[in-house]
Amino acid sequence: MKLSTKGRYGLMAMFELALEYGNGPIPLKYIAEKQGLSDNYLEQLFSVLRKDNLINSVRGAQGGYMLSRSPKDITAGDVLRSLEGEMIPADCISDIPSECAKVDSCATKLVMVKIKSSIDEVIDSITLQDMLMDINKI
Repeated sequence: MKLSTKGRYGLMAMFELALEYGNGPIPLKYIAEKQGLSDNYLEQLFSVLRKDNLINSVRGAQGGYMLSRSPKDITAGDVLRSLEGEMIPADCISDIPSECAKVDSCATKLVMVKIKSSIDEVIDSITLQDMLMDINKI
């Protein structure tokens, strides 16, 4: 399983917002420049993150974006699921019914379920605050 640029860039942008948490709205252009991202692409990602209540936006000359809550209250899982959807290694373990003929007798289903469980455990255990603390160790 590989994350798309949506997930990776979204995490990078959310990290930048976490760095600026408490400083008011941060312009999109600033975030894009700091993380080396396209502002047009970032705008598309922020539209989804805003819809999912992970960020707030402020219009106007002093406008920009900010986290909707503290970095300690937003997990990597929140961001990744918002941008990537459900984090699953195979469709047969999705909440959506599978069209696979072997869904009830699949030899690999147990493996896929355990992979999903492990992914969820990891991404839900890392907050933006953890990411901030990790980068400050360097």
